[in-house]
Amino acid sequence: MGYELVQSLTSGLLIGSALAVLSVGFSMAWGITHVLNVAHCAFAVLAAYLGYWSLNRWGIDPLLALPVMLPLFFLLGAAMHTLLIRATARRAHDLGLATMVLTFGLGVVMENGMQLAWTPDPRVLKTAYSSLTFTLGPLIVQAPHLVAFGLAGLTIGALYLFAERTFMGRAVRAVWQQPMGAALSGIDLDRVTTIAYGLAVATAAVGGVAMSLLYTFDPASHLSWLVYVFLVVILGGVGSIPGSALAGLIIGLIIGASSVFIPLAWNNLVLFGLLIVLLLLRPQGLLQR
Repeated sequence: MGYELVQSLTSGLLIGSALAVLSVGFSMAWGITHVLNVAHCAFAVLAAYLGYWSLNRWGIDPLLALPVMLPLFFLLGAAMHTLLIRATARRAHDLGLATMVLTFGLGVVMENGMQLAWTPDPRVLKTAYSSLTFTLGPLIVQAPHLVAFGLAGLTIGALYLFAERTFMGRAVRAVWQQPMGAALSGIDLDRVTTIAYGLAVATAAVGGVAMSLLYTFDPASHLSWLVYVFLVVILGGVGSIPGSALAGLIIGLIIGASSVFIPLAWNNLVLFGLLIVLLLLRPQGLLQR
């Protein structure tokens, strides 16, 4: 039992890193603009399909395709904010509700577009290292899990350094913490929020590739992924990059530990039961600033 628990916790920790990188952009965009981008995980699934396509059509590993996908998804996020979110904000009386409905519709459109392009059948990403395993003492670790963990760590670390060490990152944090004060200081709110949305969707692309290394996916996968994203963001605190990283790892550990003691189908019961307790004790999340 002890070995099985440690093995499950290790696997859960690596899975949690993928959930963290999938969620961090959603958290950042929500924290800055108070808009729920329900289509966030649809962009992640689109990236998973593009990675699958690059591998099976051109023989290019999805990791090597990411440098091409990231600028593309950044532009998609910036265009989404400029053409849809900002236009809706000018007319909506309830921005949160209006944009949630808007992005939900966008997610549905994207899901149907992916069904037309790639059919509704589940896909499996089989890379050259999909079946490779490493033995670390008594533990057996699958290579895709390690790759997803490294990808998540690099992405979240880079996003954190951007937010903490660059002028634009500090402007993003200023807009999140005090929009009026940031505007009075000469910060262009539209430009900063557009950049934030571009980064959020770019991180969704990384999260989609990381998730595709671990799980099968289909066009409707964005709905199940979105449940975990909400869970990570609420647990970690809206807008907190370290909070999303910590919450993703905690949720992965819970998934790993609970799979040893209870049936897999009950994992969500454990996760959301703990979420209810957290909301009662600390509704702002673990690392909300």
